[in-house]
Amino acid sequence: MSGNIELLSGVLAAAKAEDRAALVGYLPAGFPTVEDGIAAAVAMIEGGCDVVEIGLPHSDPVLDGPVIQTADDIALRGGVRIADVIRTVGAVHAATGAPVLCMTYWNPVDRYGAERFAEDLAAVGGAGCILPDLPVEESAVWRAAAERHGLATVFVVAPSSRDERLAKITAVGSGFVYAASLMGVTGTRASVGASAEALVGRTRATTGLPVCVGLGVSNAEQAAEVAAFADGVIVGSAFVQRLLDAREAGQDLQAGLNALRGLAGELAAGVRKRG
Repeated sequence: MSGNIELLSGVLAAAKAEDRAALVGYLPAGFPTVEDGIAAAVAMIEGGCDVVEIGLPHSDPVLDGPVIQTADDIALRGGVRIADVIRTVGAVHAATGAPVLCMTYWNPVDRYGAERFAEDLAAVGGAGCILPDLPVEESAVWRAAAERHGLATVFVVAPSSRDERLAKITAVGSGFVYAASLMGVTGTRASVGASAEALVGRTRATTGLPVCVGLGVSNAEQAAEVAAFADGVIVGSAFVQRLLDAREAGQDLQAGLNALRGLAGELAAGVRKRG
């Protein structure tokens, strides 16, 4: 079975045709448990997410702030495995028909085997991989495997990326470009920052791929602000925080799922306002 890069491209193109940004949600696999995590990601799509990224929990996540690290710790303590991550991607896609990507650091994929990872991810209907720490110069083996199996390879660019570096990255990426709105780790912030808009403009000058912005967006107003200049708005920590809040308040899973649907709905309204 081939992966779903075409579905991903189609969903992003459909959002553009509606004159809005796509809403991309993120949740690590295995949080709060594998099964509950599947239900949570489905709820995010039901609430209004166009695309979902499923994170592969990592013990040393260089890009992730404290909220996602907390969720990763819970997942890792629960014994989450790569097979569970792939199963989560497949179950969420099967339940919703939405494009689902895996976001992972390179080391677990390398250990699992790039070809095997691509094959297994495609077999469950995955749309691709976001690899924030894989240098483009060292990505040929993965990209070849991803292309063979119909998967997107999404690279991350940052405000510090020089124009020639952006061109090198976007020349070989596929699906979309993940633009980190600022230097630093994931987490909700009071302001997303002007550097994101400049980065999107510089990235677009090098590619026709959609440019989606992540890191810092947590509410409808910020989603609208980013949607005014980006093709997609990526939200992770705010979703994770809703589940953590429900858990800490001693609420059941249903309350957490309702909170996720509510946030997705607010953000989906935001990306349609476009600033």
